[in-house]
Amino acid sequence: MYFKFAWRYFRAKKSANAINIIAWVTTGVIAFATCCQVLVLSVFNGFEGLVKSLYSTFYSDVKIVPQKGKTFLLPANKIKAIKDLAFVYNFSLIAEDKALLQNEEAKTPVIIKGVDSNYKKISGVPQKLSSGIFSIGTADNPGLIVGYGVQNAANIVVDSVFAASTVTVILPKKYIKGNDPLASISEGNAKAKGVFAIQQEFDNNYALTNIDFVKQQMNFKADEFSAIEIKLKTGTKENEAKGKLQNILGNSFLVQTRYEQNTGLYNSMRLEKWAIFAVLTLILVIAAFNMISAITMLVLEKKKDISILRSLGSTRAFIQKIFLSEGILLGIIGAGIGIFLATVICLLQIKFHIIKLQGGSFLIDYFPVKLLAADFLLVAATALFIALIAAWYPSVKASKQPIALK
Repeated sequence: MYFKFAWRYFRAKKSANAINIIAWVTTGVIAFATCCQVLVLSVFNGFEGLVKSLYSTFYSDVKIVPQKGKTFLLPANKIKAIKDLAFVYNFSLIAEDKALLQNEEAKTPVIIKGVDSNYKKISGVPQKLSSGIFSIGTADNPGLIVGYGVQNAANIVVDSVFAASTVTVILPKKYIKGNDPLASISEGNAKAKGVFAIQQEFDNNYALTNIDFVKQQMNFKADEFSAIEIKLKTGTKENEAKGKLQNILGNSFLVQTRYEQNTGLYNSMRLEKWAIFAVLTLILVIAAFNMISAITMLVLEKKKDISILRSLGSTRAFIQKIFLSEGILLGIIGAGIGIFLATVICLLQIKFHIIKLQGGSFLIDYFPVKLLAADFLLVAATALFIALIAAWYPSVKASKQPIALK
């Protein structure tokens, strides 16, 4: 009933064209704001999904690191206990530290990551090779897989036509007594086998090789490691797996989920997303002021109608609900148009990649888009809530109008 009155008032010709103009301007502003909100949220969803997929290639589902220091001692019985857990698909032991790669005259600082043969089963890096093969070799004949940026910086050759580069890996030694700085540094040779290309953060900083080679060069003990990377079976909840692993290992170990390994990245992405959403919500707040004006002028226009309805027995609450419905109607029409336009634009972008990224330095050359039902509900709810608040004051004024039929 209330919406019937509201719809008639919305469609009816007013004595002053300004009322119609303000109503349609309000609807247009709401449509523009909601369209922008859906587009921004969808683009952020697209980038978030893309970044997560890239990071999931390099980072494992769960990672175990020492609570303090760079390394930990892990006896064979603890390794077996991890292996026997039902939710563990596979795991890889890691020995990692900063190193210097020297190829002839070129010297490049990297993070050297010694991995075992299981690394292929828990990581997506072997599937991201741009050239060569994924071969870590042995402790005596280690293979080296470097990031694309590291390859360029150190002039490393990985090619079937030319002889592959033999790179000197300079690493710090542990458990060295005395003051001789040279005694605390080791040098070992590794043959370049492959190059991976994932994302600049990894491509410019990481090199992979055999774990036994790294442990040998750094004087690690037999049961000493830097980390354990674990791949979980499909359907396993990371937080539940984390709790069980923490119980087995104790408080001297830190068990991190994929999110916790990149907390800063994920938090900053979410903060940016909701900050922009909040800024665009301010456009809806501006539209609310237009709505207050439009409904206030409509109340003045319909004074006689209000008096007739009151004389026929309508309550103040009934009158108030009519004009509240008018505000909600403006919100529904505006939000509906905006969400529809945003959906069409997003679907066109997904299919045809119309809007391109500038610069050409990213993995894709177009804005990624991902539509989520939760975003549509959030945008619609925000628009309707602001419309309801904006319509409240003029609807209360309408309900208090005195009966005057003259």
